[in-house]
Amino acid sequence: MGVVTLLSLAVAVSMDAFAVSICKGLALQKIKLKQYALVGLWFGGFQALMPVIGYFLGGKFMDKISSFDHWVAAGLLAIIGINMIREALSKDEEKVDKSLDIKTMFMLAVATSIDALAVGISLSVFDINIWLSVLCIGVTTFMFSAAGLKIGSLFGTRHKSKAEFVGGVILIILGIKTVLEHTGVL
Repeated sequence: MGVVTLLSLAVAVSMDAFAVSICKGLALQKIKLKQYALVGLWFGGFQALMPVIGYFLGGKFMDKISSFDHWVAAGLLAIIGINMIREALSKDEEKVDKSLDIKTMFMLAVATSIDALAVGISLSVFDINIWLSVLCIGVTTFMFSAAGLKIGSLFGTRHKSKAEFVGGVILIILGIKTVLEHTGVL
């Protein structure tokens, strides 16, 4: 997996956390440095942890699925991407309050990183350095979460759906790229 692909993946899985951070920023309005760090660490930490779990779970089953692993990886990425696009196009509004307590942030961090678990399973297909990959995902999510807080405090929720939509499209493209690379087209 190349650097551009890894960065694209990191940006894509960061979009849920980015969208929730925008909502938090809207609720908080005046944000302190401590709050940027707190939100970034929660989201970035879980976005880094979940792919590690998925990677090692996927590695346990790799010998059983190696003949069609590229389809599994592409399918997981496509499903996650389609779900993100569906959520972006949904008219349902998510209610997010300004609380940054442990219970709230834990629940949000887990909820926004479930897709990263599936991405970790997909990563087990590739010959990659998982630690460098999750570092990239965690740092990217940290930065996007902090930026989301600021954007939310300035502009509100109008960019939330666009962020989820773009993240979904990127994941679908990465899934297609996986199949094309495996079949020798790319």
